[in-house]
Amino acid sequence: MKKELRICGFGGQGVMLAGFIIGKAASVYMNYNAVQSQSYGPEARGGAARSEIVISDKKIGYPRPTSVDLLVAMSQEAFDTYRNDIRDETIIIIDPDLVKDHKIGRPLYKIHAQRIAEELGNKIVTNIVMVGAATSIFGFLKPDAVKEAVMDSVPTRFKELNLKAFEKGLEAGKNAKPEL
Repeated sequence: MKKELRICGFGGQGVMLAGFIIGKAASVYMNYNAVQSQSYGPEARGGAARSEIVISDKKIGYPRPTSVDLLVAMSQEAFDTYRNDIRDETIIIIDPDLVKDHKIGRPLYKIHAQRIAEELGNKIVTNIVMVGAATSIFGFLKPDAVKEAVMDSVPTRFKELNLKAFEKGLEAGKNAKPEL
């Protein structure tokens, strides 16, 4: 078994933290082998950002995805960059408020992650909303494992907000249906 995930957006969205949380959930709490790599532009905020996670029940020989199973795009630039790097089976999740031009002739999941985060009082947790949604939609990650990884990875004073964001994301993912 091997699962390959790519989370992409722009600097400042917490793309790296989202990837770290998923990798930690898989390795620490689900006992899989996992590697997480990241790439970002020279800008501190606003430049391209990408986090890639490879999860396997065997040794991982190459730490980068070669055939993405899940693509989470949190910006138009990221979606445009990676939309052609997918297979027919790839699950695609976007925030339609951030990725407006998303017609690619196949279904994808639309999660209003930033809107949900703003309703919680802080758009900084958009990434955690998306982690929750991806957990529900992808179906491979155990929600309790991801929840533990979230709680282990955020500062104490933000745990409650991040927990709410994760739970709202889980709910949004459960209710989401693929759309053209």
